[in-house]
Amino acid sequence: MTDINPTTTLTAKDFASNQEPKWCPGCGDHAVLQQIKSVLPELGVSSENIAFVSGIGCSSRLPYYMATYGIHGIHGRALPMATGLKAARPDLSVWVATGDGDALSIGGNHFIHTLRRNPDLNVILFNNEIYGLTKGQYSPTSKLGLRTVTSPAGVIDHPFNPASLAIGSGGTFFARAFDKDGKFLRSILLRAAQHRGTSLVEIYQNCPIFNNAAWDAFANADIKAENTIYLEQNKPLLFGKDQKKGIRLDGFKPVVVDLEKGGVSAADLWIHDETDINKASILARFADTDPDSEGALPRPIGVLYAEDRVTYEDALTEQVRDAQKNGAGTLADLLKGDNSYVIK
Repeated sequence: MTDINPTTTLTAKDFASNQEPKWCPGCGDHAVLQQIKSVLPELGVSSENIAFVSGIGCSSRLPYYMATYGIHGIHGRALPMATGLKAARPDLSVWVATGDGDALSIGGNHFIHTLRRNPDLNVILFNNEIYGLTKGQYSPTSKLGLRTVTSPAGVIDHPFNPASLAIGSGGTFFARAFDKDGKFLRSILLRAAQHRGTSLVEIYQNCPIFNNAAWDAFANADIKAENTIYLEQNKPLLFGKDQKKGIRLDGFKPVVVDLEKGGVSAADLWIHDETDINKASILARFADTDPDSEGALPRPIGVLYAEDRVTYEDALTEQVRDAQKNGAGTLADLLKGDNSYVIK
């Protein structure tokens, strides 16, 4: 992230363009946009030093609605474009808006390699488990059995788990939030922006037209407490309406326990440590359980994993500096090299 300048006073309006968002009424993208605009002033970075990069999809329209520099690229290619921009201009704050189809299907290879390289990017993954812009095809995160225009008999492809994919690819920051939980989403976006390296925030975002209520088990006020667990560093994993349920580790197996039944106290529960990659990997697999199934695990919300590691652009800059330690060369020297020959 670009260094914060405490003397800069900005508001959300400074980052709002004059373009009207072209999203459907009720689309979760509206809420995400508002939280992004509210977070940027806290970074103390002027709009001309911020760039939003996107690929193709509903979420990828976002650069039009930001009063910053922006690139609306081609399908699946937002991450390599953003990496190139950050490498060339490491002083910029670079954000990526992408969807589950854009990032994990045609952009899947770029996704895993960006995470392992760790450029200092803020990646926002809008996950509605469907292709919205192209009218409802199933995506790499669509649930098994989902009937769509391209899976009329039901999806048979096993879905990607973005958290497991990110951590397994060497990602240094993964967090999850909801479009409807604005205050919490804002806190996660701010935390991601402060991370030095590739921060990936998966946002459960509702598509009211093609996959409505896909996240109701975790977003509906009447049942979300039983199905979600909000992660806090160095705090036990508690959930439920009255925080009377918790997660205990039996070896490497997470087990749901009821604190009201006795025999187990908060002291016996799993304590969240976002720096522990082994526990983060277990937490990531919670998303593989169906909330309606017996023995289902609650969905972790918040920062699952965070690691400090050298960024791609810092390593690249150091490498270039080392190559120039004996002075800068010329293009002619480069083309000629040490083994040139003449063709007669």
